[in-house]
Amino acid sequence: MAPILYDYCRMPMGDIWKEDGDKRCKLVVGILGLLVIVLLGVPLIFFIIKANSEACQDGLRAVMECRNVTYLLQQELAEAQRGFRDAEAQAVTCNQTVVALMASLDAEKAQGRKKVEELEGEITTLNHKLQDASAEVERLRRENHVLNARIADTDSASSQDSSCAAEPPLLILLLGLSALLL
Repeated sequence: MAPILYDYCRMPMGDIWKEDGDKRCKLVVGILGLLVIVLLGVPLIFFIIKANSEACQDGLRAVMECRNVTYLLQQELAEAQRGFRDAEAQAVTCNQTVVALMASLDAEKAQGRKKVEELEGEITTLNHKLQDASAEVERLRRENHVLNARIADTDSASSQDSSCAAEPPLLILLLGLSALLL
């Protein structure tokens, strides 16, 4: 007996493949497309689910917070660097001012030493003049003492002459002292 399922095809095989080929090709392409969509869609769905999970959201928040903190730290660093540059500039200015003041102080010290030397010279000169004047005063005192002794001797001879004679030596003494001081 002949198989039951066996049918004789009344069309040539090339025509059958031609007619069915377009349909089969479309079917294969459709199945492959659906398979690609499913194969890519399922992992994509899992990725979306995991990306929207609480842990992932916490991670994203942590990343954003780190970026914000990093930005703030960069701003603070920039500000600190500006402050440091300003402080360096002030230090340079202060150092220049100190150098200028030290030079000025040295000049003032030198001028002060010169003035002290001049004043010491004047003091020495004035001390010599004072010693000379003191010696002159001492000499004039002796002379005055000698003259007073002579006047006293002549005073016993005449009273009127003694009053007139006592005044000129005192006048000479005062004139001599004033001349020395000038």
